[in-house]
Amino acid sequence: MQKKYSKDEVLQKAKDLGVEFIHLQFTDIFGVMKSVAITIEQLEKALNGEITFDGSSIDGFVRIEESDMYLKPDPSTFVIFPWATQVKEARLICDVYDKDGKPFDGCPRNTLKRILKEAEEMGYTFNVGPECEFFLFHTDEKGNPSLVTHDNAGYFDLAPVDLGESARRDMVLTLKQMGFEIEASHHEVAPGQHEIDFKYDDALSAADNIMTFKMAVRIIAQQHGLHATFMPKPIYGISGSGMHTNMSLNDLQGNNVFYEENGKLQLSQEAYYFLGGILKHARAFAAITNPTINSYKRLVPGYEAPIYVAWSASNRSPLVRVPAKRGKSTRLELRNPDPSANPYLALAVVLKAGLDGIKNKIEPPKSVDSNIYNIGEEEKDKMGIESLPANLYEAVEELSQNDVIKAALGGHIYEKFAEAAKLEWNEYKARVTKWEIEKYLTKF
Repeated sequence: MQKKYSKDEVLQKAKDLGVEFIHLQFTDIFGVMKSVAITIEQLEKALNGEITFDGSSIDGFVRIEESDMYLKPDPSTFVIFPWATQVKEARLICDVYDKDGKPFDGCPRNTLKRILKEAEEMGYTFNVGPECEFFLFHTDEKGNPSLVTHDNAGYFDLAPVDLGESARRDMVLTLKQMGFEIEASHHEVAPGQHEIDFKYDDALSAADNIMTFKMAVRIIAQQHGLHATFMPKPIYGISGSGMHTNMSLNDLQGNNVFYEENGKLQLSQEAYYFLGGILKHARAFAAITNPTINSYKRLVPGYEAPIYVAWSASNRSPLVRVPAKRGKSTRLELRNPDPSANPYLALAVVLKAGLDGIKNKIEPPKSVDSNIYNIGEEEKDKMGIESLPANLYEAVEELSQNDVIKAALGGHIYEKFAEAAKLEWNEYKARVTKWEIEKYLTKF
């Protein structure tokens, strides 16, 4: 990523560049970016952590009687908005603090920082490379999004079939202006589906980058008359959007802890324990990595999305894949997260699961190197292969019984998240869907 600035450097750079407005950004429990805009005259006050906002107006934050909250910007996240051409605008990503000056338990960024601190105390840093997929759809004459895709292209297709290529090109150029190092961008499997991959980074920067990425992609799509959505499964019968998460641990000297030249598959014992923790807690952290009702419409057979809690170095059907590269590039790829997840919470629970594996020396089961979809149910039972939760309700129930993942979230976030998920599930259960009308209206 770009150069990371200090407080004084931010003040000087904003002045030198003629910045007029600064957006103080933070993320709510459900992964929705919020923003408070200030003028340049208020920037020093903001950098001193003196800007307040009403926390009671943010989903999952606090009650109205305890609503005063403070935004503490991270100077290293200062960036200019390339699309703001009339007036210079910039942003800073913030941590949320309570009125007593303590990190707020309901701030997802604080949650990730807390688990990263646990890793550091064990001698590790956590690195992440996300693969974020999204759809581009046409908008109607009123500017509202439709489900009409802009093309009929497939995986790695080129223009003129891929009509979104110019939009994707502008997204890449914009992201590069914002300091991203883009590794790849291409059309994905489904019509209208795209992927842009950016460079591995430390987990906190990666989570910040995901939030910034989603914002930039939506804005550039809008400039092209398109709507970008990170909804996991917007259309039945085609592949959904995932956010495959490549991850590794380094020691405090910067060496990849997962690599061991003489180890089995050239993986270290710590890599296997980390993997064991991921697999043990996968059913519980699915509520966070796949947090919507729609998430589970993606996790079905036939569309390359993982369903089974297993791992392999040689096929893509299990939950965790070990990519072929070794040395500094040794990593695990977790394949179930989707881009509707709050990246701060998703990375926090996944890291907590892996660290629990190392602490308690949790051995992973034997790898499954054949296509799991071709293995019968009886054989899967004998092999001890579990499935991910089938829906959001089941996932939240799994989460409620897992003390490790609940501890990662903290009491405040767990309670608010579980309450909201159950309300959403109950509303969904009561709705009459188009499928039901088509199936039953004339039949009975």
